[in-house]
This record gives sequence, structure tokens and C-alpha cells, in this order.
Amino acid sequence: MTGREGGKKKPLKAPKKDAKDMDDEEIAFKQKQKEQQKALDAAKANASKKGPLVGGGIKKSGKK
Repeated sequence: MTGREGGKKKPLKAPKKDAKDMDDEEIAFKQKQKEQQKALDAAKANASKKGPLVGGGIKKSGKK
């Protein structure tokens, strides 16, 4: 047992995954997800333009 044998061993390479063919349902589902993500991003952009929703509530002075 030499010094080179100790420690972590390199993991074996995983076999490459085959590019599977997508049917019409999968393509439609992915397209729907992209549209939903775009709508969500647009909603986030519009929400960031407005001011804060909360006024801050009760402020504490720090003195006890």
C-alpha cells in the first residue's frame, strides 16, 4: 500500500445519455412551461417597479 493508493478514488465516467425523440405532448408541455416562465418573469419585472408592499410596521428604538 503506497501513498498514491490512499484518498478518494476518481468516479467512473457515466455513459452518455441518448437524445430521445420527443412526441407532440412533450413538445407542447415544454412550450407551455416556457410561456409560464416568461409570464412569471414579466410579473416579477412589473412588481419590482412599484414601491414596497409593507410600510415597515412597528419600529423599535433599541432602548430597553
